[in-house]
Amino acid sequence: MELVSPGIGLIFWMTLSFAILLWILAKFAWKPILKALKDRENTIEHSLLAAVQVDEKMKALESEYEELLSQAKDERDEILQEARTIKNSIIDEAGKKASEEADRILESAKESIHNEKKAVMTGLKNQLAQLSIDIAEKLLREELSKTENQKELVKKLINEARLN
Repeated sequence: MELVSPGIGLIFWMTLSFAILLWILAKFAWKPILKALKDRENTIEHSLLAAVQVDEKMKALESEYEELLSQAKDERDEILQEARTIKNSIIDEAGKKASEEADRILESAKESIHNEKKAVMTGLKNQLAQLSIDIAEKLLREELSKTENQKELVKKLINEARLN
């Protein structure tokens, strides 16, 4: 039962050795251990602050990225709208030019038809005049083949000439 009820000498020596151990630890080990714990605490705190800063920077970069993406989409939409406008204006311009060209070709064709019509009419008039002259010539030859008819015609022309 000695273990359960220790003697006074044992308690004294245990207390003395514990006090020496505490003094040695306080003199040599406590400061480095506390310093290491403090350094570790500072490192963890700095790491947490750095993580918070990185998180804030990531959020700022993310919002900046979203803003740039939005601007890029807006610029893309503007460029597409300008392209549509240019396309429509080119189509309209081409349509107007085609219409003007068609009108010009139509006017040219009308003028050409009119000129050809005049030429055909002139040709017809010339042919009609030539036919009329040929018929008149044939009739006059037949009528004037007799000398009596010639004399009569000459008298008639003289009488008409005097009247004018």
